[in-house]
Amino acid sequence: MAETELSIVGRVDSGGSRRIPSRRRDVPLDLVVPGGILALIVVSCYLVPLLGAVPSPIGGNVLDANLPVFSPGHLLGTDQVGNDLLSRVLYGGRDSLQVAFAVTAIGFIVGGAMGAVGAYVGGIGDAILMRILDVLIAFPSLVLIIVVAQALGPSPVNTVLAMSVHSIPAFARVARAATLSLRNQPFMMAAKLSGTRSSRILALHIAPNIGPQLVTYALLSMGVTIIVAGALSFLGLGTPPPFPSWGNMIADGQRAMLRTPLLVLVPSVVLFLTVLSLNLLGEALRMRWSKR
Repeated sequence: MAETELSIVGRVDSGGSRRIPSRRRDVPLDLVVPGGILALIVVSCYLVPLLGAVPSPIGGNVLDANLPVFSPGHLLGTDQVGNDLLSRVLYGGRDSLQVAFAVTAIGFIVGGAMGAVGAYVGGIGDAILMRILDVLIAFPSLVLIIVVAQALGPSPVNTVLAMSVHSIPAFARVARAATLSLRNQPFMMAAKLSGTRSSRILALHIAPNIGPQLVTYALLSMGVTIIVAGALSFLGLGTPPPFPSWGNMIADGQRAMLRTPLLVLVPSVVLFLTVLSLNLLGEALRMRWSKR
């Protein structure tokens, strides 16, 4: 019995002081591993070029074309026109990440606000808004994005605008569903009965409660956005050459794939790791928040 009590309250050392047993905290590998990989990719894409560790991604010397890996001054070699492959992967990552972040941010803010306000207010306005968004979601998303991108022309800004056409309705549906589940909660009824303004209820009660669902969906959406942006660039509707993006790098590299497979392999692997990390991180957060 005494030993049991000691194990509960802590053991007494020779000096008479009581030591509290330490509790080992499990490392959340489901968050740390994908988060670490994603952070490494993002930091490398933005920090390494700022440090001047890589040459310019364009304007290479044709005489240095198709250099092998570990060539002097070119860690991953060069492409068919002499541009440094590592530099193009890093700068291309900037382009892909910026497009994905911009599209997701527009969907998160605009679509999230539309869905939350519509569900809270209700009525004919919400019904009309949702029917319009349903039509946009029902339309094949990739076809719609390609049509809009083709009409606007190839550029990063136009890619963001084209992909936002589908991003906004998707976020609006998620925000609306989350808000509807809160409308009849006791704290919401209490806030309404106390005379709290609708804007304050939306900001202080609805936004914090639907935030986890929107953040989880945002991470998953960023992965899909990076893939679609890469597909647009692969088709020549995204970032125009010679400026790099992972999509147009894969498209350019396929012409010399048999001779220099790294031209396709490197951007494909980095794109794959980025999307996989976003998906795993979003799923891990969803599982954790669903247990609360």
